[in-house]
Amino acid sequence: MKDVAAAAGVSVGTVSNVLNRPERVSGLTRARVQQAMRELGFVRNESARQLRAGKSRVLAYVMLDASNPFFTDVAQGIEDVAEAADLSVFICNSDQREERERSYLTRLKEQRVQGVLITPVDPDGFTIDDLARRGTPVVIVDGSRGGGMSCSVAVDDVLGGRLAAEHLLDLGHERIAFVGGPERIGQVRDRREGAWRALTAAGRAREDLVMVGTDALTVAEGRGAGARLAGMARKVRPTAAFCANDLLALGLLQECVTLGIRVPDDLAIVGYDDIDFAAAATVPLTSVRQPRRQLGRMAAELLIDEAGNPFHRHQQVLFTPELVARATTRQG
Repeated sequence: MKDVAAAAGVSVGTVSNVLNRPERVSGLTRARVQQAMRELGFVRNESARQLRAGKSRVLAYVMLDASNPFFTDVAQGIEDVAEAADLSVFICNSDQREERERSYLTRLKEQRVQGVLITPVDPDGFTIDDLARRGTPVVIVDGSRGGGMSCSVAVDDVLGGRLAAEHLLDLGHERIAFVGGPERIGQVRDRREGAWRALTAAGRAREDLVMVGTDALTVAEGRGAGARLAGMARKVRPTAAFCANDLLALGLLQECVTLGIRVPDDLAIVGYDDIDFAAAATVPLTSVRQPRRQLGRMAAELLIDEAGNPFHRHQQVLFTPELVARATTRQG
């Protein structure tokens, strides 16, 4: 800064104002200082600035699965709000692994980030509570938890699961597969619960929802589920499948095409999230839509408010999902 001040013919305080309070400096002087910065290759030491201010300019988002476009869309919504607030965003990928999630949260505490947004593997895990107790603002994204210790932004996954199952029941399907897992992921449990409620309301037994478990929410696991369904005897094979997310549904669809199973004639398929690839599939995928980018924006707004507003009150925001019917469930 002393070098910049000398090159521009101003005081170090004026350089500081250009960096931190530019409205206090005349346009001509500001332009002269900025020119000196460019000529000298000056880059502000942000770490030192944050240390002096006692406040980080960084948010962090710990996403569940970076390979799932749903979470990258959520991250874009977070970045929209962060950019407008002149904040940076760290993106961390837990990869659906609790130990990796814990490791990231520990590192983020050490970095003293301004706040953490997280789509947790287990919404009821104790690591998040520890973060909040240490005074780091936390917002749960695409999930919720009891206790009211933090804000949350989610879609009503129980309702979403119910919408998916009701759609298939309305089309006359009596034996429906639920494809999803692992069990520890809260969204999987909620979507399955919604499907069960739809069956119960229709006077059907819970056993009519055939469980096809997966180890992850990926295309590869969806293909494996398709192979298992194809291996069932025709008299007990489900005529429809509700998948816990679109990646599973797209993998299932791929396997059906490979094995010559007609969709939706032999097997109707419903996914969840309505990522962009759903409508672009060879057979456009019926899916339960979530407002992905809006989820991210709302979560970031709540986090920034908590970090800067001493009168902040935690909110649990719940969006309503929407079923989008396409060719995987409807003929013609």
